[in-house]
Amino acid sequence: MKEFEISCPLTREPRLKEIEAKAGGLQWVAVKRSVDARKEPVWRYRYEAYAPGEYQPYTLAGYKDVRDADPVVVVGAGPAGMFAALKLLMLGLKPLILERGKDVHARKYDMAKLSQTGQVDPDSNYCYGEGGAGAFSDGKLYTRSSKRGDIREVLQQLVNFGASKDILIDAHPHIGSDKLPVVVENIRKCIVAHGGEYHFESKVVAIDGQAGSFSAVCADGRVYKGKSVILATGHSARDIYEMLSARKGALEAKGFALGVRVEHPQEKINWAQYHGTWKPGVPAAEYSFVEQQDGRGVFSFCMCPGGILVPSSTEAGTIVLNGMSNSARSGKFANAGVVVQIEPEDVPGDDPFRLMDFQHSVEKKMFDYCAAFNPENPMTAPAQRMEDFCLGKISKKMPETSYHPGVISAPLHELLPPMVADRLRKVFPRVKIRNYYTNAALLLGVESRTSSPMRIPRNPDTLQYLSIPGLYPCGEGAGYSGGIVSSAMDGIRCAEAVFNASY
Repeated sequence: MKEFEISCPLTREPRLKEIEAKAGGLQWVAVKRSVDARKEPVWRYRYEAYAPGEYQPYTLAGYKDVRDADPVVVVGAGPAGMFAALKLLMLGLKPLILERGKDVHARKYDMAKLSQTGQVDPDSNYCYGEGGAGAFSDGKLYTRSSKRGDIREVLQQLVNFGASKDILIDAHPHIGSDKLPVVVENIRKCIVAHGGEYHFESKVVAIDGQAGSFSAVCADGRVYKGKSVILATGHSARDIYEMLSARKGALEAKGFALGVRVEHPQEKINWAQYHGTWKPGVPAAEYSFVEQQDGRGVFSFCMCPGGILVPSSTEAGTIVLNGMSNSARSGKFANAGVVVQIEPEDVPGDDPFRLMDFQHSVEKKMFDYCAAFNPENPMTAPAQRMEDFCLGKISKKMPETSYHPGVISAPLHELLPPMVADRLRKVFPRVKIRNYYTNAALLLGVESRTSSPMRIPRNPDTLQYLSIPGLYPCGEGAGYSGGIVSSAMDGIRCAEAVFNASY
């Protein structure tokens, strides 16, 4: 096998004759595509060339019919839960998926209501429902978690269920919030067709039993039984932590990150990243940065080129923001979270809930400030221009924003915790992206759901909860992943652990 690279303009694909010439008569396979904007922006493709019979394409194991197989309860239908269920099918076990929210299409109506009127459904919103928090946040698939498993199993299944084949080779793959619902629905159809079960609006309020015989009790009294339970409830399910705490289960405070959502006109990011050479047909530019300030990381997070900002609260009386973009990334604005790392030692005490309480207090403070102005929509967000924030000035006039509920000029430099505000004020002016530091950029509060501020400790070898053998904490809500792919990979690992413990 040999490797070679080919560059071509961003407005077209590589020429077949050039690829064949580079391959030298060998079988060639594209393995990576990325944008190189150091000079004239180009696509840079990397290929592998194989001698006849040498190349072995990646193949997935088949799904088994599990109608009469042993059941495993999977709590949560986000990436961790869905991919745990798919792996259970491969292993011959029957997944019973219990999701507190609605299916991926029905939940759209509750999200629309949240954005238009500010009415929060605590069980159906941008965080809860089929597909989880990632289903409507662009579907970014970039991860550094390759050591946790084979990423190809996740990406290939997404392609099989409707995602573009581009995600198999793109350096920063994404699906798009417009395409993800169909992918998620196709995953459900596959699981049901092979004998698995989905139960929506099934909020689990108790888990009883022990390894080999568990009962998951839902809020409406329904009970589902399984030999094991995979707990994949996402990063915002405080009620699950409280349920475990009531059983004297072990819980740990875990570091997370908190900050603001930053929105620029997309044309400014395009101009900076492409050095003024962007033109129609060229991908919308992305950015990322990591800085160290006063002993803590300050970094961009969940960057959405051509995207919009959305309300992501899971309870009334709080303001939380997130970003999303469709597959074309063709919107007028670019947004990203810019956040500061918060560690357990930054919040006094030893209560495992203390970082989650801290998170909640900031979300409530943002809401209370806006509520004092009696806005028509309680999801109105506090906002401030970037330079004004760094100078400690109230912004007199707000620029246009993609955030549908609207914004109120606010002193974010005072509303944010000092440990966050002070670091952001020092970092923004030195971000190494031309014209990033500008009053054309709007900061909105608050970006707080970057990951879970709690961890459900598990045995590193068996992946079972330390306090309840046979229960497998999984994904972001358990504190073991961040993002779609790493959560999916953790779900796969937990499904394998269930199988290995029983068969």
